[in-house]
Amino acid sequence: MNHDGMIFLTGSCAYPTLEMAWRGHTHYSMAIAGGVCLCLINRICCGRLDGKNLLLRCLAGAGLITGVELAAGVVVNHILGMQVWDYSQMPLNLMGQVCLPYSLLWCGLTLPAMALCQLCRRAQETIL
Repeated sequence: MNHDGMIFLTGSCAYPTLEMAWRGHTHYSMAIAGGVCLCLINRICCGRLDGKNLLLRCLAGAGLITGVELAAGVVVNHILGMQVWDYSQMPLNLMGQVCLPYSLLWCGLTLPAMALCQLCRRAQETIL
C-alpha cells in the first residue's frame, strides 16, 4: 500500500472511532471525511508547513478539518437530506454544519493527527 493510501485508511478509521467515543454513534460519511482530513493534514501541516510554528500548523489543520466538515455537511445533510448532524444550536455556526467551538477542538486534534501521519511515514519506511 502506498503512503497516501495508508494515511487515508488511518484517517478513515480514526475519525469515526473518535466520533463514536465522543457522541456514541457515527456515520459512514465520517470515514470518508476522516481519510480526506488526514491526507490534507499530511500534505499541508506535515508537508508544506513542516518546520513552521506549531500553532500555525494546528490552525491550518483546524481550517482543513472545518472545511472538509462543511463540504461533507453540505453534501450529506443539505443535498442528500440525511441529517447526520446539526450544529445550528451551537454558537457561531455556519449553516448548522460547522461551528467555532468544534473548530477550536479541531485545532487540538491536529496534534495527534500530525503524529499519526509521522507514524504512518515511519511504518511505510520500515516496510520498504
